[in-house]
Amino acid sequence: MMRGFSFGSYVPGTSPVHKLDARAKLLLGCAFIVITLNARSFLALIPVALFVVGTYALARIPARKALRSLAPLMFIVVIASIMNLFVVQGGPVYFEWAFIRVSEQGVSTCLLIACRLLLMMAGMSLVTLTTMTLDLTEAFERLLSPFARIGVPAHEIGMIMGIALRFMPQFATEFSSIREAQLARGAGLKTSPLRGVQMLSSLMTPLFTSVFRHAETLSAAMEARCYHGKEGRTRLHPLSFAPRDGVACALVAVLLACVIAVNILL
Repeated sequence: MMRGFSFGSYVPGTSPVHKLDARAKLLLGCAFIVITLNARSFLALIPVALFVVGTYALARIPARKALRSLAPLMFIVVIASIMNLFVVQGGPVYFEWAFIRVSEQGVSTCLLIACRLLLMMAGMSLVTLTTMTLDLTEAFERLLSPFARIGVPAHEIGMIMGIALRFMPQFATEFSSIREAQLARGAGLKTSPLRGVQMLSSLMTPLFTSVFRHAETLSAAMEARCYHGKEGRTRLHPLSFAPRDGVACALVAVLLACVIAVNILL
């Protein structure tokens, strides 16, 4: 089920998107989320969708890989959309039973939220697909470094984010392996939903045991290599901004202008 998990997995490449500075990609990714959230209609989401498709094509990320990176996060889209389907009311009522009511505005909002979330996840997934974990770690650290003066542990936060991104695919694969092992032993994970929930403990216990084992191994490895934080560390390829980062900023600014124009005119 999770063998195709790829959110957080780096896809090697030499495309212009791969060559962008990691700090620029993080900042532009945040700007992209804000722009997408401000798209008030399906028409306003069209330039956003074209931007996403164009950047994936420019990065030369296969469509299958892109879809696999989004699959594990689909439950977020489903839950958020369904909540709006029943909460938002207005216009003709399509279905009503007891306290459950589905109206035209609820369906429209549901679809709009689903499209927004899909596009936002696709955009942020592209950041992890085209940026090495070490570069993301340094980017987090460099962006947070101004706050170190007020006591924010910038290096530690960057390291935590980097380790989390590094081990997400590994833990997902391990979860799949544990699940298959339990099924091979006759665990009833595919019977009723209630039975499946009850059997989650047979999956979570070995998974968390593995997580703690990996944490101890990583801690021992870092101590053996005399890891002591940022002080004295050097990098083979330090981050540096280039003219292409300015081009990327200009393209995002054009996207913002398009969304604002559609919001105002239509």
